[in-house]
Formats: sequence, C-alpha cells, structure tokens
Amino acid sequence: MLYPLIRKFFFALDAETAHGIGLKGIDFLNATGFAGLLAKPVMPCPVEVMGLKFPNPVGLAAGLDKNGDHIDGLARLGFGFLEIGTITPRPQDGNPRPRLFRIPEAQGIINRMGFNNAGVDKLLENVRRAEFPRKGGILGINIGKNATTPIDKAADDYLICLEKVYNDASYVAVNISSPNTKNLRELQKDEALDDLLAQLKAKQTELAESYGKYVPMALKIAPDLDDAQVTAIADALRRHRFDAVIATNTTLARDDVDTLPNGNETGGLSGAPVFAKSTAVLKKLSAALAGELPIIGVGGIMGGEDAAEKIRAGASLVQFYSGFIYRGPDLVAEVAETLAHVMKRKTA
Repeated sequence: MLYPLIRKFFFALDAETAHGIGLKGIDFLNATGFAGLLAKPVMPCPVEVMGLKFPNPVGLAAGLDKNGDHIDGLARLGFGFLEIGTITPRPQDGNPRPRLFRIPEAQGIINRMGFNNAGVDKLLENVRRAEFPRKGGILGINIGKNATTPIDKAADDYLICLEKVYNDASYVAVNISSPNTKNLRELQKDEALDDLLAQLKAKQTELAESYGKYVPMALKIAPDLDDAQVTAIADALRRHRFDAVIATNTTLARDDVDTLPNGNETGGLSGAPVFAKSTAVLKKLSAALAGELPIIGVGGIMGGEDAAEKIRAGASLVQFYSGFIYRGPDLVAEVAETLAHVMKRKTA
C-alpha cells in the first residue's frame, strides 16, 4: 500500500530527477534497516542457469543502476539477481536532458539516455565496495561502447570492458541493441555480429584460463527484428557457443502510444507497450535455439502473469525495469511467487 503513495510524489517530478531520488531512498531504507517497509518476503524458487545458482529467477534489468551505486539497497528488495550498467570504457554524459519520459496512460517509458555512465573503472570501485557480490549474490555487468568510438572499432570497447569486469561479474551482458547510440544496432547484422562474437569468445577463453574460472556471457538483442534476423542471431549464438541471450531491449515502434503525451519522443520504448513484441521475439528465438542456450526474458513485465508468459514462451529467467517504476518492490515478490508455481508445474 505504501508504494502507490510514494509514486504519486515521484510522478510529480521530472522522471530523471525522481529516478535519482528514488534510488537514494532505497539506499537510505537499506542502511537504516527499514527496507522491509517497501519489500515483501520473496518466495524461494532456486534455478540453475548458465552454470549459476539463482535463489529465484527474478532479476533487475540493466539501466536502473548504471554505475552500480545502489547494489546493496536493490538486492535487499528480494531480486534473485541484479544486472548493472550499461557501462563503457570511458565516462560519458549521454544525450542532453530531458531524456527520460513516462507514458502513464500506457504504463510505458521512453528513454534516450545514451549510455550515460561514470566509466568502467568507477563501476568496479562500486562493485568491490558492495556486500551483495561478496556474499554470493549474482551480479551481471552489462557492457557497451562509447558514443565516440567508430562502429568499425566497437569490438575494441567491448573487449576492454569484458577484460576489466571479468573477475568481478557473475555474468557479462553484451549490449548491442540500445537504440540510443548511433549505429549500435548495426552490430546485430550478420558479418558484424559474427566478428564481434568471435572476438568476445576468444577473449572469454583467454580470461577463463588467466583467472581459473569461467564467467558466462549473454547477448542482449532488440525486439525490432524480423524472423530471418532472429534465426541468424540464434545461429550465430550457437556457432560461437555463447552462454545465454537476453530478449529484449526497448523498441523503436510506437504502436498504441503515438497519440499519448510523450508517445512520440525519440528513444527506446519500454514497459507494457513492448510486452507483445518482445515476447513474440522470445518465442521465435526459443524455437530457433531449440534449448541449446537459455533465454532471459525482458520487456513489459508488469505483473506475475506477464512473467509466467515469458517462461512459457521459452525464458529461463526474467528481468524488469519499467514494471519496477510503475509497480514498485511488490512486483518482485509477486513475480517470484507466480514463477515458483509455474516452474513447479513445469517440473512436476
């Protein structure tokens, strides 16, 4: 009952300002021992994916905590895993403000943040201070390229980030699907994708030998793909022995929101309006992969049944971001409870 009241206050503020205040509030409640005021107890639902043991299959998607400033506070809300980033080799400001827009009538959000972040070294300082990873919490680190790096040199940025975060990440997510970095989605195309995945896999193999441990990699893809593109990506993931795929990022489509306030802002659309498109890509990807690697289902999860549909479509884990903004921490417990029942039926 508390979050709807808090949300009224936050939704009266500029979206990016509210985002910063909200995360600081979560940190404060965690530090003072009052996080339970926001978070319900979460039902255990252990799953093993990518060789990692998750206490439950409910994750926080990348983008909410770009620099890993709020890891322990967010972990206290009951997530089975957290994904931080997207991070780039060098700090960058991202796109000019305003760059984050709510569409409350459709439970949607449009962002054109542009990978604003403090750089990989700052993120690593934050990760190493946090208790959550030290206590065995599963922490994904999402990596990208700097806006000033030419697209034909993009692999260099991903390799720098992969090498730096490898020893501190439970898994590494490779973001080639944000619509807010110029030409980034070109990396999803055949030859460019093949080259990038080959270089990343070679670096992963080298790092696994150096550190004496294997850290899985997941590729994050867009929802704006046709059937042939989905099949080609699935083939490339299998060929390069990637460990997982995250489906999906935000969409450039504006179906059902184009007549609403903020509905035609430039950027990626997330939340309820992307659910159907994202889930359709997930389903096609699952069929193309035929169980050869796991899928993390993201996009438009606003309740437990949405998450269940992602699992039925072929996902092994789920993540959300916009749902968390609209529903608050209660969504974590609701989704975990729903999936505990769904997964129990699947294995029965």
